[in-house]
Amino acid sequence: MVNFKPLDPAFPIQQQLGIDAGPVVLVNVFTVDPNDQDALVEAWGNDALWMKKQPGYISTQLHKAVGESSMFLNYAVWESVADFRTAFSNPEFQNRLSNYPSSAVTSPHLFEKIAVPSCCVT
Repeated sequence: MVNFKPLDPAFPIQQQLGIDAGPVVLVNVFTVDPNDQDALVEAWGNDALWMKKQPGYISTQLHKAVGESSMFLNYAVWESVADFRTAFSNPEFQNRLSNYPSSAVTSPHLFEKIAVPSCCVT
């Protein structure tokens, strides 16, 4: 089972799930024992296929840190916090968390896109 560690302890994912916002990007950093990397990728891939079928899902991508690091980064785009909350809280998804290796630690956090003049738009 994956272990949760807040990316921002002052405002963890459980609190973010109560916010009404959208679209949002889930950024999720995983760390895992080097021997469990394949198991993490397999569990994540199965979860991604399940999430793709959920209302409000837009896209996702998994990245692995370069070199010998056992860190992974996932980002997923959702139409709203409400859509992500419904999928994340689904008992079927929650049961899937037991498929991750016991060394896996995950730090999920939701973000909104912002405009920065001359750099990016909302």
